[in-house]
Amino acid sequence: MNQYLKNLNKIEFVVTYACTGRCKHCSEGDHTSCGEHIHPRIAADAVRKIAAEYDIKTVMTFGGEPLLHTDTVYTIMKSAKELDIPKRQVITNGYFSKNADKIRETAERLAEYGVNDLLLSVDAFHQETIPLDLVKQFATQAKKCGVPIRLQPAWLVSATDDNPYNRKTREILDSFADIGISENEGNVIFPEGNALKYLAEYFTNVIPKNPYAENPRDVRCVSFLPNGDVLSGNMYKRDIMEIIKDYAP
Repeated sequence: MNQYLKNLNKIEFVVTYACTGRCKHCSEGDHTSCGEHIHPRIAADAVRKIAAEYDIKTVMTFGGEPLLHTDTVYTIMKSAKELDIPKRQVITNGYFSKNADKIRETAERLAEYGVNDLLLSVDAFHQETIPLDLVKQFATQAKKCGVPIRLQPAWLVSATDDNPYNRKTREILDSFADIGISENEGNVIFPEGNALKYLAEYFTNVIPKNPYAENPRDVRCVSFLPNGDVLSGNMYKRDIMEIIKDYAP
C-alpha cells in the first residue's frame, strides 16, 4: 500500500465544470471549459477497485452542476451502494431542468441508486442567477422520495459576519422552513477564481482556510477531474490502482 494514501477514505468526482449558475463566489471562475464530463462506466470501475483495497467511507459527486449528467451520477452512486459505502453524497445547486417530470424522475432515481446525503447549494450567490422556485421544486421531490437533504450555503468572511450577502443568504435559508429541510453548516468562501475577482474587498483582513486543501503526504481523498485527471495521472490512460501505487508528492 502506498504510504502516502494509507488513510484514504473518500472518493470524489468533479462530474463536469458545466454549470447552470454563474456565481460570483465560484472558485472555478467563469467555467470557460465545460465540454468534458466524467465517463460513468470508468468512474464506477475506479470506485470498485479503490474500495477493494481501502476502507472508503464516502463517495461524492459534484461540479459544476453534476445533475447535468445524471447517468454519470446514477452509475457512480449505484456502484457505491452495491459496495455498501456508508455515505453516498451529491452536491447540487438543484437547477438542472425546468421540466417537472424530469425533476421528479431525477429525485426518484437518486433515491433508487442510494444517495443518502444530498447537499443543496442555496445562498445569495447561487440565487443571483438560479431560480429559487425550481430549486424548491426539486428539494420537495427529493424529500418526498426519502432522499436525506440538507441546505449547503456559502458564507462570506464567516457564517456570523454581518454583510449584505450573508443577510440575503439567511433570508433564502429561512424560506425553506415550510419544506422542512435542515441546514448544514455550509462553507466559508475562499478567495479563488470568481471570488477573488468579484469579492476581493472582503478578504483584506482575514484569508479563510482553503477548504479544498489536501496534504499531499497524507491523501485522505482521491479526486477525479472531468477530464479524468487524478493524483499524478489520468484514469483514461492508466489503471487507477497503478496511478495510486506510483503516486508520490
